[in-house]
Amino acid sequence: MEELQYGEDPEPADRFPAGPLFVPVRPGPSRCATRLFRTPLGDRTAVGFTSLRRLTATLGPDQAWIRLAESALRALTAPLGVTTVSVDPQFTAPAPAPVDSAVPELTPNAPALRIG
Repeated sequence: MEELQYGEDPEPADRFPAGPLFVPVRPGPSRCATRLFRTPLGDRTAVGFTSLRRLTATLGPDQAWIRLAESALRALTAPLGVTTVSVDPQFTAPAPAPVDSAVPELTPNAPALRIG
């Protein structure tokens, strides 16, 4: 093995394609659309799984999916400004609960709320 000389930086690890991925999708106007997620720092990312078992373990058995190569997934999401692909993420936050759209009516004689 070759030793590094002082001041030399090692070459970054080569990125190898992940191969065909199981990509989560949602219904859209043209059959289906790739689901985008957020990283823990809030950046948007495309997601792919290397096996159907991993997809269902993370997103559940009812999650729709398609098979795409990593390069195809990148090409689909790049026009949206998404440059990251997360492969086999293990943790997801639960989907947000639906918000009740009913707004309570205020009556003129109702007592005011006091805070403090």
